[in-house]
Amino acid sequence: MSYSYSHSAVADSYRPARRGTRARSSKGLERDQSPPPWPQRWASDLREAISSRHALWSLFKRILKYVFTVSNALIVLWICTLWWGERAVFQDSVKACNWGNWERWPQDALPHHVAFIADPQLVDPHTYPGRPWPLSTLTVKFTDQYLRRSFSSIQKELGPDSVLFLGDLFDGGREWATASSSSPEKRYKKYKDRFWKKEFHRFVKIFVDTWKDGDEHIHHPLGRRLITGLPGNHDLGFGSGVQIPVRDRFQSFFGKSNRVDVIGNHTFVSVDTVSLSAMDQPDPETGSSGTGSGDGEQPNERIWKDTQDFLDRMNVHRGRAEVEALRMLSNKTEGRQFQHRAVDIFEPSVDPQLKPEVAGFPTILLSHVPLYRRPATPCGPYREHYPPSGEGLEEDERNAIPMGRGYQYQNVLTPAISRDIVSKVGPNLVQMYSGDDHDYCEISHHEFSGSPKEITVKSLSWAMGIRQPGFVLTSLWNPLDLATGESDGTSNGGRTIQNHLCLLPDQLSVFIYYGVILGFTLCVLLVRAAILVKYLPSRTSADEPILPLSEHRSPPPQRPARYKTASSGTSSSTFPSPHGLASRAVNAPPMYATYASSDEDEWGTPKWKPVRGGSRRPGASASPVTLIKEEFLASVMGVAKIALCWYFFLIWRW
Repeated sequence: MSYSYSHSAVADSYRPARRGTRARSSKGLERDQSPPPWPQRWASDLREAISSRHALWSLFKRILKYVFTVSNALIVLWICTLWWGERAVFQDSVKACNWGNWERWPQDALPHHVAFIADPQLVDPHTYPGRPWPLSTLTVKFTDQYLRRSFSSIQKELGPDSVLFLGDLFDGGREWATASSSSPEKRYKKYKDRFWKKEFHRFVKIFVDTWKDGDEHIHHPLGRRLITGLPGNHDLGFGSGVQIPVRDRFQSFFGKSNRVDVIGNHTFVSVDTVSLSAMDQPDPETGSSGTGSGDGEQPNERIWKDTQDFLDRMNVHRGRAEVEALRMLSNKTEGRQFQHRAVDIFEPSVDPQLKPEVAGFPTILLSHVPLYRRPATPCGPYREHYPPSGEGLEEDERNAIPMGRGYQYQNVLTPAISRDIVSKVGPNLVQMYSGDDHDYCEISHHEFSGSPKEITVKSLSWAMGIRQPGFVLTSLWNPLDLATGESDGTSNGGRTIQNHLCLLPDQLSVFIYYGVILGFTLCVLLVRAAILVKYLPSRTSADEPILPLSEHRSPPPQRPARYKTASSGTSSSTFPSPHGLASRAVNAPPMYATYASSDEDEWGTPKWKPVRGGSRRPGASASPVTLIKEEFLASVMGVAKIALCWYFFLIWRW
């Protein structure tokens, strides 16, 4: 029996089964594409959420591990420490002296605020003549920076209406030569007038350029004042040591030394006492002393005569200044008619409607050198060098300004000059301010009528023998009856002046604090390096082979004559090693060994030699001390780079 099948029959016989199979496959696909029941869907979403949270948590832990390290913590510590030492400590010191914290006036009072600055004494070659470079340069840099920060903070935080300097603007100003004079000391004769002008520009950069920082505090219609004309013994010299060209140069740049200013309805009288002190000193040319007698020029007259003439005509100077101030306060400066006639330069232009002789502004005397007082007169509890030995003492030698003199200085004026100044300034003298001593001193002169108080202001510089420099703030309030020019008598029972000592940061303590933080940083990084080396895996593996562990050389097979080296210009060939091993040049890692064609042995095989200047070879064992040292130095450099960049930024910006 035979059977025959056609292609269509065979295809038809299989078609239903294939359709069924296709149908089942289609149904299975439909079942796979149908959404799973809600428990499975929730479980799948939960797994995805857990997986994503786990990834986020792993990333977060990785970030925490990278950020919260010992080195980063020390960097943050240094950033905060340097900000405190270079910025915050100055701002906080000045903010503590805010006017509202200490002045007590009626609620509607509008006082005039004054800041007294004494003895900045810009450091120069005269200050520390034996100090070598670079210590001398760093001293100048840091003292200037301290003065600039302090004065700028005073302007920004307090904004006084007037700032008055009490002398000794420079430290060696008297030594720098002019066109017609030079220093009496040989070592300073090489410093010419150009050097003094450079010092003047330093003063302008530190104080005048930062003066504008307080302009936002202006609340008086007359604006603000900066008075720098009062000289000190370091600016001109003292007594018979004053050189006229040096004094003329100082006054041409800073203004008149003897002057009268009406500030806050108070009359400020500035007296050049360093020149006036030549009255009772020997003349360096004639050798005579005293005020002299008879005709002709008296001893040192060319030095003290201008100041004495100023005191002799004090009523004229005061009258002119007070009259002009009252005119301005009563708005009578507009539309004034002037008489066209020749008058004496010292004659005050008196308004008939005003009576300057009865204006009676309270008078404040300014002198660089303190006035005479009895020896051992105590200076009070705010003196830094020597606090009081007890309470209520009438004499306290340690707490007092010493009575002494030396080259170009005298601690206090003589009794005769002090009496002459007080008697000629006038009966309304209520307060005196001085400098020169560098430390604070507050006394009452009971030997004078009215027992006026004198405050010797601290130096503003931290290089003047005191740890904590300072300045004095004064609040003036003296309301006037403009019709008569007299005080209306409503001000605090006749009290028109309030004073406050303001202390600045102790720069030496700031540097000591930096040193403590530096020591702490080094200790922490050293302990960290020791822990890493001891408890964490070493960065070098001890089981790595050192190439070559041993050297076994065998002569290579003789090369046939037909093979020549490449240098001969013909073909060359390399024979395999008889041991079936490749050359050491193939196995040795190129980063740990190098070969040079010039360094070959007698068989022509390159020698092994270490890479010069390369890293330690794998497997080379290093002592724990070496590893600790490497880790310590690396971490110190990492912290120092950021800390120093931040420090230099703070210095550069201020």
